[in-house]
Amino acid sequence: MKPSPGPGAALDPRAIRAVAFDLDGTLVDSLPDLADAAAAMLAHLGRPPVDEARVRGFVGDGVSRLVERLLAGCREGVADPAEAARGIQFFTEHYAAHLSRRSRPYPGVADGLRRLAAAGFGLACVTNKPERFAAALLSSLDLHHHLTVLVGGDTLAARKPRPEPLLHTAARLEVQPGALLMVGDSEVDVRCARAAGCPVACVPYGYRPAGPADALGADAIVPSIDALALALLEGGAAFPPAAALAPAAITVP
Repeated sequence: MKPSPGPGAALDPRAIRAVAFDLDGTLVDSLPDLADAAAAMLAHLGRPPVDEARVRGFVGDGVSRLVERLLAGCREGVADPAEAARGIQFFTEHYAAHLSRRSRPYPGVADGLRRLAAAGFGLACVTNKPERFAAALLSSLDLHHHLTVLVGGDTLAARKPRPEPLLHTAARLEVQPGALLMVGDSEVDVRCARAAGCPVACVPYGYRPAGPADALGADAIVPSIDALALALLEGGAAFPPAAALAPAAITVP
């Protein structure tokens, strides 16, 4: 199956044999703990604090880029290398000790993963978060046992939006890329899926910098992971419109 942009335009649920999920902003609302680590890091460096909304806009490309963006004050900024190195070290140590204090799975995630695993779908997490952080977070939230494969931002030489993470995942799950559905919340996830030849669905919540999910060019918009699971298990010839998958878009407390 060769997907093309446009919600539902090319996504045939009957062709899907495995699903790869992004982590931050897709499976887990990890922003509160990321924001706490950011605040502690900035205070340690004598920098002024930033609000949680600013941290939200900087998430998605791994710890190093998050710290650099925080220090530069903008998403495309470049930080002083020496200060960035100190910031990354402090952020990493602080976050490792507190990464699941306030983070929670989004509603519908646990049930959706359970349904898909029980139905025999191969499941993976493909994230730009360092693998050790991703593994610890998934384990602490009791989501790890549903996932056969975990690919972090440092697992391979390349990370999203390069195709290697999804190609590696497809090989590990013993499916063709066209049978592996990528589910994420950002342009990075869509670009990775397109490069790998995988179909892609996006959730309407998460941490993308700006704009609605349907502007990302995914094959489908799914309001929750549980709604995605139900749609895949129904096995229709076409993916239903997002509005038909659930009564309303997900609300995050």
